[in-house]
Amino acid sequence: MKIGVIGDDFTGSGDIANTLAKAGARTVQYVGIPDKPLSDETIDAAVIALKSRSIAPAEAVTQSLAACRWLVENGAEQIVFKYCSTFDSTPQGNIGPVAEALLQELGAPMALVCPVFPANGRTLYQGHLFVGDRLLNESGMEKHPLTPMTDPDIRRWLSRQTSLKVGHLPLQALRTGSAEAALRLAERNSDRLMVADAITDADLLVLGTLAKSHRLVTGGSGIAMGLPGNFGIHPSKDGRTSFAAVGGLAMVLSGSCSSATRRQIEIYRNAHPSLRLDPADVVDMDAAMQRCLDFITANRDAAPLIYSTAEPAEVSAAQDKYGRERLATLFETIFAELALQAVGLGFRRLVVAGGETSGAVASAFGPHALEVGAEIDTGVPLLVRDGKPRLAFALKSGNFGGDDFFARAIEMLRAGAT
Repeated sequence: MKIGVIGDDFTGSGDIANTLAKAGARTVQYVGIPDKPLSDETIDAAVIALKSRSIAPAEAVTQSLAACRWLVENGAEQIVFKYCSTFDSTPQGNIGPVAEALLQELGAPMALVCPVFPANGRTLYQGHLFVGDRLLNESGMEKHPLTPMTDPDIRRWLSRQTSLKVGHLPLQALRTGSAEAALRLAERNSDRLMVADAITDADLLVLGTLAKSHRLVTGGSGIAMGLPGNFGIHPSKDGRTSFAAVGGLAMVLSGSCSSATRRQIEIYRNAHPSLRLDPADVVDMDAAMQRCLDFITANRDAAPLIYSTAEPAEVSAAQDKYGRERLATLFETIFAELALQAVGLGFRRLVVAGGETSGAVASAFGPHALEVGAEIDTGVPLLVRDGKPRLAFALKSGNFGGDDFFARAIEMLRAGAT
């Protein structure tokens, strides 16, 4: 293994695993920290998917350090700390505290900070993060129920989270060949976290080359595009091998409240049975679970959808009434238990929308490795647990995917297409 990745949620971990695999790296994604040494010596990159984005900063640091130590002990020469391309965090953490702890653990003088993912419209200029043509705090992310992003200046946001000096690598330096000199100057000035501008994939490839000697790199999945090449790893000419088809029943679970997922649900509901879980439903967990099981049993052959997705105003009102943390825990618990019960009923293809929901569902099956397959949509790979039973997953970040994502994902999970 050359590259070890610590992902702060499950959808983002799949995203960067997909990026590494497309760059030619033989990649495996782990659900949680493995409890035994790496047994496959043919692996180029390993991604450890944590569920640390929205937990207490101290616990996020503890989990991330444990993941880092396992990766290093199993040969990783470079560590990547992967977080969301919209920098989902609060002024208290968790990105700054985790990055600071990893720098200390690895004895690294500096790390790049670059959440950029141009394929999905996430770009960074003059230290400010954009989503499409909107500043981050005007993109809808300012209304995120767990990590509202109210400031697009990543330098300023990160400085609230850590005592380390935060520097800036401007786009001009990157494109005029003066970036290495700028990084050396920043290191002499004791800058430890360097927020790097990038607008295109070409910019990210330049950053990847700059990071060749860096023990720690941080960012969105785009930052990994150029890293495998530093180790002589390149895409194969004939592409990736497809997986054998995964049969069995299919279902969709959605806990995301993003605008993209709301559109996807409206389209999918037109042709498939659906059941919405309201906050009042999950307060009575037993009754809600029975209702869900009755629903998927009655619609088992029609790829049913169960969702808690709602408009931002509805989410805020429910959080005020029931408590934000309590409500999140209830929904994650019911989705996780529902996934387990569904597999017992013969469901083998699970499409899940939302980072927290995906984390809850994937974790429900215990620690395991996932093979990284074809790209279903930008940033969302096909994932296969090659166990008993064999399961296929599509774990989608809320804002990812085209409007017809759910139907396409179900078909690709069945076909195992490249």
